[in-house]
Amino acid sequence: MIWETGVVEKPRLIASDVDGTLLTPLEQVAPRTADVVTRAVDDGVPVILVTGRPPRWIPPVAEATGLTGYAVCANGAVLYDIGADHVVDVHGLLEPVQLTDLAEALDHALPGCRLAAERIGTKAQENDLHNFVIESEYHNPWGDGEGFVVPRAEVLGHPAVKLLVSHRKMTSDEMAVAAHSVLGDSVHVTFSSGGGLIEIASPGITKASGLAEVAGRFGVSAEETISFGDMPNDLPMLGWAGHGVAVANAHPAVLEAADEITASNAEHGVAQVLERWF
Repeated sequence: MIWETGVVEKPRLIASDVDGTLLTPLEQVAPRTADVVTRAVDDGVPVILVTGRPPRWIPPVAEATGLTGYAVCANGAVLYDIGADHVVDVHGLLEPVQLTDLAEALDHALPGCRLAAERIGTKAQENDLHNFVIESEYHNPWGDGEGFVVPRAEVLGHPAVKLLVSHRKMTSDEMAVAAHSVLGDSVHVTFSSGGGLIEIASPGITKASGLAEVAGRFGVSAEETISFGDMPNDLPMLGWAGHGVAVANAHPAVLEAADEITASNAEHGVAQVLERWF
């Protein structure tokens, strides 16, 4: 399949990041976006949410878009069946010994950092916030109202799908560089917000690995897939898909890597591209 900007062959699989991409700046699904997503699904083309969000944050977006299929969560670590409210698969759990080693290295690279761990249940609707544990003074750029505060030993004491690291005095870009300097390729370091937060997963666990699993279930190749994103955690997915599209509000690294740049999320950039076919 040859892709280029403009009218091209219709994709067989659509994958989109959620925050900053599919959602507006007010974190809503615009009617125009919901309408084109519905038309694509009705035409037999699956639309997959591929996000850093955990499953418990998926139902509101799924309801607004009418999606009932798969969502790739936690940056590729979790495959979630929306309609069944069931976690289908979990990959690359970080074990307590590894989490402890990571914490020690991060304390040297990022003095003053605070940690959180995302664990996983079987259903999003359980909404068990004990699955998201944070240490005191952990800062969430999306708001500090979520998380069960525990001692650091408890944050690190159980398997997790990802380790989150916050720092109030650094940008996410700065944190990622410092973390890479001590962790190298032993884990996958990325971020989905510029506000002083990085996300760490097992090596090889990315949005690309999660999307590839979904594509395999549908018998669709990478070349037949279109993907949309805005932040560095989207880079593996945009590179894997046959056509990777960045919204105009994307991080500079994403704008540089994308095959195409569409309008911003405020201007329904995902919808503008999908309306070529649906």
